[in-house]
Amino acid sequence: MNASENPYAPSNFTMAAHAESSERATFITRTYMHLAGAILAFIGLEAVLLNSPIAERLTNTMMGGQYSWLIVLGAFMAVSWIANSWAMSSTSRGMQYAGLSLYVVAESIIILPLLYIAASNPRFAGVIPTASYTTLALFGVLTAIVFITRQDFSFMRSVLVFGGIAAMGLIVCAILFSFALGPIFTYAMIALACGYILYSTSNVMLHYRTDQYVAASLALFAAVALLFWYILQLFMSRD
Repeated sequence: MNASENPYAPSNFTMAAHAESSERATFITRTYMHLAGAILAFIGLEAVLLNSPIAERLTNTMMGGQYSWLIVLGAFMAVSWIANSWAMSSTSRGMQYAGLSLYVVAESIIILPLLYIAASNPRFAGVIPTASYTTLALFGVLTAIVFITRQDFSFMRSVLVFGGIAAMGLIVCAILFSFALGPIFTYAMIALACGYILYSTSNVMLHYRTDQYVAASLALFAAVALLFWYILQLFMSRD
């Protein structure tokens, strides 16, 4: 099959920045519909897990030993790489959806221990909804900034990459040497997550092809999940 016969081949699609206004609008609508679907699927999975005996067992397993969380993070990074590779596939729509689904499941599992602690401890009553609303509000504001200003935030890529590497290095050191990272790190990670939202949103407007709405929604979902994780941690530390 040549490229002209393949409906998902890159040559059949244009970059969002150069697409016709109707084609760009369709792409953006599809991206955010898939993002909403991913968020709803995540909420549903967490609700099922939190109301089952699996939640306590998984939490104890993932956080039971000094190096358990390090193994979990390594596995999550590997699964994330696979999920992103699948979602970026230009030959199979089914593979793209498999990547998005895999990533949502992986996020549901890695965030579960924190949610379980927040849900099972009366001291943290109301923290999960508050963190959720705060995350959505911040996401809405950052999205509006990009859509109103039409600023290209792709220049942030190097900063975000190095920031992510530095953050992972600190997390690994904290696990290996048993020290707390503290609230400053949490604030820095919230800022990093906000940067990822700005970067990914501008990519949706300018740098994705119009057939890559599944991959675009995965990138946005990953940034939103990261933001939620650290906002929830921040509120729990205040309580």
